[in-house]
Amino acid sequence: MPRRRFNHADPTNCLAELPSPDMGTANAGTQLIDLSHRITEGMVTYPGMPVPVIGTHLSREAAEQMYAPGTTFHIGLITICTNTGTYLDVPFHRYADGHDLAALPLERVAAVPAVCLDRRDIETIDLTADELVGLAGHAVLVRTDHSVHFGTDAYMQGHPHLSAASAEALVAADVACVGIDSLNIDGTSTGERPVHSILLAAGIPIIEHLTGLAALSDRTFTFTAVPPKIESAGTFTVRAYATVAGEPVS
Repeated sequence: MPRRRFNHADPTNCLAELPSPDMGTANAGTQLIDLSHRITEGMVTYPGMPVPVIGTHLSREAAEQMYAPGTTFHIGLITICTNTGTYLDVPFHRYADGHDLAALPLERVAAVPAVCLDRRDIETIDLTADELVGLAGHAVLVRTDHSVHFGTDAYMQGHPHLSAASAEALVAADVACVGIDSLNIDGTSTGERPVHSILLAAGIPIIEHLTGLAALSDRTFTFTAVPPKIESAGTFTVRAYATVAGEPVS
């Protein structure tokens, strides 16, 4: 069983002070890159999970009876599994005494200095301590390009994932969070989930089903993936994005 460093009452006590990225002059030459899948009615994110139902609580037609002439509103009603689209896991997802989404330290997932490691064409991905040197307080995103299959049967089969040794190396490197553009950060051929177990025991959030990581190659960026502040929930959909400094590398 991994050593668990999170604290339910005070989840911030396992965090070192995270470094601030040096992005130069604010808003000068920066670009936002969306790393999230679009959520649509009936989409399948993960086999066996309920699909989203997107409906209406107050229609514009009904609003005409409630407001002044020409003033209408639409209020939606969504039924959604917390594991839908691009989503984030916190310790409560794996451990009953782990902190929930409401206790997630924003320092781990908002404007975090980040790197994107290219691991295309590898099913079981090993990350070494040497390549994680200097990444304390960083988001580590793993590019596999498996996201091109999202929404198809191919996405559910033979997906790239990290090894348990990679998870141990990430914990030792004291990273802020870890993301991957694949079905699961763990292999799913058995019921074991060592990567989830190791990372979440250390209080390191996991972001799965990312997309668009190809745009981050050889670029300096920060990473943001903030979920709603929900009590008693261990996962939820996020709008993940990168803030990239300077011009794209040719």
